[in-house]
Amino acid sequence: MKLTHTMNIAGLQRDLPICPVNDNLSIGAFIILGDAELTVACADALLKIAPEYDYLLTSEAKSIPLIHEMARQSGAKEYFVARKGSKVYMTDPYVATVNSITTAREQHLYLGREDAEKLRGKRVLIVDDVISTGDSLLAMEKLCELAGAEICGRMAILAEGEAADRKDIIFLEKLPLFNPDGSVIED
Repeated sequence: MKLTHTMNIAGLQRDLPICPVNDNLSIGAFIILGDAELTVACADALLKIAPEYDYLLTSEAKSIPLIHEMARQSGAKEYFVARKGSKVYMTDPYVATVNSITTAREQHLYLGREDAEKLRGKRVLIVDDVISTGDSLLAMEKLCELAGAEICGRMAILAEGEAADRKDIIFLEKLPLFNPDGSVIED
């Protein structure tokens, strides 16, 4: 039997599978990809509490539908995605390193110079699906710094574990961490 954790997110109930990270820690797997109803609801809820911004930025890949829906609902004509690999169309991209809790190896995020030029001097709202260790967030912050953009806010649908105690992020719900047996790790 698969362990799950039930949450109410943006007014919708979802059962998150509990997945082991190592022998002592499990996480609730929050996958927004393919969940159109939840994507629309979360985008609406985040936009209601978002600071003023010029552009939205996220990292590839799970939060792309979210940022797309946020752009659509807000009337934005453009948003930006830090890619996990350099693409042939990127001329001399900026790069930042990230170590994610859900990925076993070091990754890199890339932002093309053309996109960076558009962000220079603009207020950028960094958006992610889940903020946990904050490493992905740091990498996107580094890309904004390299581009000369002003970070006006950091948002996520869920803040996992200690990330929920941070005062510099805006999020909809706290996602607890779990013991291997599926019980919640108490703070």
